[in-house]
Amino acid sequence: MDENQTIAALAALAQPTRLQTFRLLVESEPDGIAAGELARRLDVPQNTMSAHLSTLARAGIVVNERQGRSIIYRADLERFRAVMLYLLQDCCGGNADLCAPLIEGLAPCCANAGPTHEDNRNDRPDL
Repeated sequence: MDENQTIAALAALAQPTRLQTFRLLVESEPDGIAAGELARRLDVPQNTMSAHLSTLARAGIVVNERQGRSIIYRADLERFRAVMLYLLQDCCGGNADLCAPLIEGLAPCCANAGPTHEDNRNDRPDL
């Protein structure tokens, strides 16, 4: 990740509809959402949603896949992670004590996530 890629990702998210779209896509992982459904959920015309999705895709934080007549969009969480890590690379000048509150603030949002499908499979020897 470099500065220009980070700026592109942040710029793409610096618009209310695109930010709401990205949040919906993150919530829908790993299944994704069809473009028409995104437009319906956010009450945005389909052509406007298409333009927003194109901006997010050019920034590299959204990917799409054709499934029949629909295009399914997903958040590229690895790319988004890279953006966040780029921003935090030299967090607080390397002083871990200054970064601790930030890291602690991020942890609760992920702590409530249930076990993954893979975790469930490992707990059940019959699978």
